[in-house]
Amino acid sequence: MACYTTIITVFLVLNLVQGAPQVPCYFIFGDSLLDNGNNNDLNTAARANYLPYGVDFPDGPTGRFTNGRNMADFLGEHLGFDNYIPPYASATGDEILQGVNYASGSAGIRNDTGNHLGYRIYLGRQLENHKVTISRIADLLGNTTSAKNHLNKCLFIVGIGSNDYINNFLMPDIYPTSHLYTPSQYATVLIEQYSQQLKDLYEDGARKITLFGLPQIGCIPDELKKHSTLLCVDSTNEAVQLFNQNLKALVDDLNTNLPDAQFIYINMYSISSAIAITLLNYPCCQVSKIMPEGQCIPGKAPCLIRPTHLFFDNFHPTEIANSIATNRAYNALLSSDAYPMDIRHLVTGNKLYYDQ
Repeated sequence: MACYTTIITVFLVLNLVQGAPQVPCYFIFGDSLLDNGNNNDLNTAARANYLPYGVDFPDGPTGRFTNGRNMADFLGEHLGFDNYIPPYASATGDEILQGVNYASGSAGIRNDTGNHLGYRIYLGRQLENHKVTISRIADLLGNTTSAKNHLNKCLFIVGIGSNDYINNFLMPDIYPTSHLYTPSQYATVLIEQYSQQLKDLYEDGARKITLFGLPQIGCIPDELKKHSTLLCVDSTNEAVQLFNQNLKALVDDLNTNLPDAQFIYINMYSISSAIAITLLNYPCCQVSKIMPEGQCIPGKAPCLIRPTHLFFDNFHPTEIANSIATNRAYNALLSSDAYPMDIRHLVTGNKLYYDQ
């Protein structure tokens, strides 16, 4: 009897320590900031499955555009998942019940964004892939209704839009958008398309949806290099803020008009600004001057003290920057970090709305 009691006690302690994830499943949509391997086998220059990418990741280069974990990974840890969510490209069996990562490097809200780099899985295609996953989940659970009920409880995150500027609007020699639209008009056009895509995601069963705003793109090393300056490019940051303002307003609109919807907005602009104060704002790896320009040169050793750097290459944050940003997205340090609540309150059901 004593032995049996001991076993039960150990079992309970282990369960208290490990615990179940805060949500039963977690789905990821976005671009290279969240991609964990979907681009590896695509005909594209936007790939990161080679050293020095992954130099600090346990499995080495996996397709993550950083030296270690990305924001999707860190958020999974916060949520209590034992394993990282698999990329759609390799997700199999019943592991899809816990979630899938659809993110793709160089992808955008617009289908043509990033086209000059090669093939990429733009957001519309990611949503199509999700429909395939839903069908597979329905097969596993027995029917479509069970699949939708399962998805209603999941966390969905969407981090996209940066490439619609970096690899579209800010490339007037390749893409026509800056000739067709003012920055204000372009932000409006993007949000209109994004709104419909998010409504499609909602119709497919998503209810808890986190939208990551755009960071200070005018401060990334690639923009500084293009403008031959050490200071952030104000015109780029102003254009990005137009998008962010519209995105925050869209959150209110979706929450008001879609029953049971819980959309939240993460203010990556202010979060990235705060992180930049404490870390070096130049790339940790040696970057290529040819296609893919600004990404790490294969096989070249990166800087030694990586935790002091904000950027790993000319576009993508280091693991330490990803960690700090995710911490503030999950558990807001300032009320301005998230609206109307942070991810922690979203997944735990505590509707703490900030006064903003």
